[in-house]
Amino acid sequence: MSSQIVDFDEALAAYDPVLGLEVHVELNTASKMFCGCSTAFGAEPNTHTCAVCLGLPGSLPVVNAKAIESAIRIGLALNCTIADWCRFARKNYFYPDMTKDFQISQYDEPIAFDGYVDLDVDGETFRIEIERAHMEEDAGKLLHLGGSTGRIGDAEYSLLDYNRAGTPLIEIVTKTIHGTGAKAPQVAKAYVSFLRDLMVSLGVSDARMEQASLRCDANVSLMPKGTTTLGLRTETKNVNSLRSVERALHHEICRQAAVLSSGGLVQQETRHWHEDGGYTTSGRIKSDAEDYRYFPEPDLVPVAPSRDWVEELRGTLPELPNLRKLRLQGDWGFTDLELQDVVNAGALDVIEATVAAGASPQAARKWWLTELARRANEAGVELAELAITPAQVAEVQGLVDAGTVNDKLARQVIEGVLAGEGTPAEVVAGRNLAVVSDSGALAAAVDRAIEANPDIAGRIRDGHVQAAGALIGAVMKEMRGQADAAAVRELVMAKLA
Repeated sequence: MSSQIVDFDEALAAYDPVLGLEVHVELNTASKMFCGCSTAFGAEPNTHTCAVCLGLPGSLPVVNAKAIESAIRIGLALNCTIADWCRFARKNYFYPDMTKDFQISQYDEPIAFDGYVDLDVDGETFRIEIERAHMEEDAGKLLHLGGSTGRIGDAEYSLLDYNRAGTPLIEIVTKTIHGTGAKAPQVAKAYVSFLRDLMVSLGVSDARMEQASLRCDANVSLMPKGTTTLGLRTETKNVNSLRSVERALHHEICRQAAVLSSGGLVQQETRHWHEDGGYTTSGRIKSDAEDYRYFPEPDLVPVAPSRDWVEELRGTLPELPNLRKLRLQGDWGFTDLELQDVVNAGALDVIEATVAAGASPQAARKWWLTELARRANEAGVELAELAITPAQVAEVQGLVDAGTVNDKLARQVIEGVLAGEGTPAEVVAGRNLAVVSDSGALAAAVDRAIEANPDIAGRIRDGHVQAAGALIGAVMKEMRGQADAAAVRELVMAKLA
C-alpha cells in the first residue's frame, strides 16, 4: 500500500529537494569483466558461467581490456579526470546474487572522477557534477516466483540466474545536486536520458533500460526552506525507465514531506518503486560504505592507463548527444516540441538518415512519427528494426513530390515495402498505385459525379464552394484514391463555374 503523501506544490513550499543519482551501465563487451564468459542477453539461466565468475576456489580474475577502454571513454565524455593509477577493491556482503560473497568494484580509487554535464530543462541550464565513474562487475539476477508481483514480498520461492554475474559495469555517481526546486524530477529524468543517449552514441552499451542494462538508483532528501541542513535520504533502487525516474522522485518528495510535516523522521533506507501503483515501499535500512569492509583486491594489479592512450581515446569521442540535437534542430528548423517528439520516439537517427537520403526534414518526421511509428508499435519493435530503410522512406517521399502517388497511396507503398514486395517504385508498379494523370479519364469521372449528385452540383453553382468536397470524394472513390485531389477540384469548379 502507498504511504501518505502531500501535494507536490505544498511539499516544495516547505522544502528544497536534494538529489543524488547513481546510474549503472552494463557495457556491451563480448565477455565478462574478469573472465571469458559470454555477456549475451537472454540465454538459458546459468549457462554463461565459469569458475571465475562463480568465485570457485583457486580461480583468478583477469581484467577485460575493452571494458577499461570503455570506462575511460565514458569518463572523458563526462568531462572527468582520468586517473593515472587506480585499483579494484572487494566489496564484501552476503547476498545470494554473488556466489563468492563479494563483488569486485572500485571504492576510493575510481578510474574517472570530478566531471560534469550541463543539461537544458525547459530553457533552464543545470550543471550536474559527477563525483566518480567507477568500474565493477554486475551481480546475478534473482527471480521471485509464486506470487502475483514478481517481488520478494509475496513470492513463494526464488531462483538464481548467474549469467549476469560478472558483466562489466560502470557506475556513474553524481555529487549532491542542489537548486533544482520543482524541476527536480524533470532534471533527474533529463540526466538519465542524457546518459542513455551518450552510452549509445559512444557505442559502449545498448543502454536498454527495459533489460536493465542501464538502471538508476535515485536518492532524494528534503531540506527545510531557509536552512542548509541536509535531511536523511532514501534511495529508490533499480528504477528502469525514464518515466519511472521522474515519477518515483515526484512521489518520494511528496511522501517525505508528509512524514516531516507530521513531525516524523525520514528513515534512511532503500525503497522499491511500484510502477503499476505509482508509489514506493520500504526495502532495507541503508548501510554505509564502511559496512561493506572494502579492501584492495589482492588478485588484480592496479590499472595505470598511459596519457598517450587516454588522449588517443579522447580522439575517438563522437559528437555529444546534446550538441548533436542542437545542431540538428537548427539544421531542420524544428521547434523544441517537434524535436522532443522525435527524441521521445527514438527517431533521431532514422530521420537524420532519411534527410541525408534526400527527404525534407518535415517530410521525414511525418512518416517516421506517424505511419511508421504506428506500425512499429503494432509489431512491438523499434523504428530502426522495421523492414524499411531511411533511403526507401526518402524514395516514398520523392514519389509524392513527383506526383506519382499521393499521401494515401504512399501509405500503401510503405505497406508493400514492409511486406517485402520490393522497392517503393516496384511496389507502385506491382500494386498499380500510380496517380491517374489522364485528364480525359478524370474529366469523365467528374462528369459522372456531377450527374449522380445534381443537388450538390446546384449548391456549388449557387456559390457554396465548400460542397465541392462531396464531389471530390465521389471521384476519388471511383478512382480508388488514384487521382490528384487538387486536379479533381479544379475540374469540378471549372465545370460548375
